[in-house]
Amino acid sequence: MQLRPLGASGLQVSRLGLGTMAWGRDVDWPTARELLTEFVEAGGNFVDTAPAYGAGVAERMLGKALAAGLPRETLVIASKAGFVVRDGRRVIDTSRGALLTDLEGTLRRLKTDHLDLWQVHAWGDAPMDETLSALDSAVQRGLVRYVGVSNFVGWQTATAATWQAADRARTTLSSVQVEYSLLARRAEVEVMGAARHHNLGVLAWSSLGRGALTGKYRGGRVPRDSRAASEHFSWFVEPYLQPRSAAIVDAVAHAAQGLGLTPTQVALLWVRDAPQVASALVGPRTVDQLAELLDAEQKELVAPIVSALDDISGGANALR
Repeated sequence: MQLRPLGASGLQVSRLGLGTMAWGRDVDWPTARELLTEFVEAGGNFVDTAPAYGAGVAERMLGKALAAGLPRETLVIASKAGFVVRDGRRVIDTSRGALLTDLEGTLRRLKTDHLDLWQVHAWGDAPMDETLSALDSAVQRGLVRYVGVSNFVGWQTATAATWQAADRARTTLSSVQVEYSLLARRAEVEVMGAARHHNLGVLAWSSLGRGALTGKYRGGRVPRDSRAASEHFSWFVEPYLQPRSAAIVDAVAHAAQGLGLTPTQVALLWVRDAPQVASALVGPRTVDQLAELLDAEQKELVAPIVSALDDISGGANALR
């Protein structure tokens, strides 16, 4: 699988990234182990997780795979901090103490002595310099190799990157992780521009529009085994099942039919090869779903198709 540099850093990540948000709920341990094996054998190296995913279960499953022999040196493991589940509630706490405590828990669950990429999961109320000082501390202590931010809007991304670049003693940001797909192009308004200006690699989460771009929900269908049918993820998918999304989903399906691809592959390729994107993150729940995504590795969309998809989903991408 092709690797790309993460921003201006020396870290190389696979242009398809394996997300773990559903692990522990929709993905059990045997399936997770098989997904990791297939992904690594295909040349993938970037695996993204977080303490908030299954309240730490996703990290434990990845740690179990590492303990069982998954080669640590072949992986780029990314996790986050600052957004966790405590006593059943989602809490954003980006104070220095909370972030470093989260990191300790992450390393313990992953059974590793370092993260390749550590990200602030969300913008919080703590002073920005305090939040970012936790990143510097983690790098200086050898617990983290590279750092980034996640779910920051444009001005937050630019402010954080500028602050870190202002002092050579601070660790330069390498990435920003943000939702990005044909159904979610808000990142193009400011985040992508900020990433380009500050040489940050973009990690695009939910590249398949939270599953809606696969076409499985066309015509109002809600498959019983889909995320939209589950109690814990229906809220996550519902925003993209509205009528305004239908024209985009249909356009992806029509393009796929004409190209001999699947809608899933078309949606993935559009994100994977978009400007500034270092890795397109996906969250397959089965090995068959992963195989479909991996099959797109040697494929790409021709410019007229890209332009047509741009037009129907919001207009031309100014960074192309």
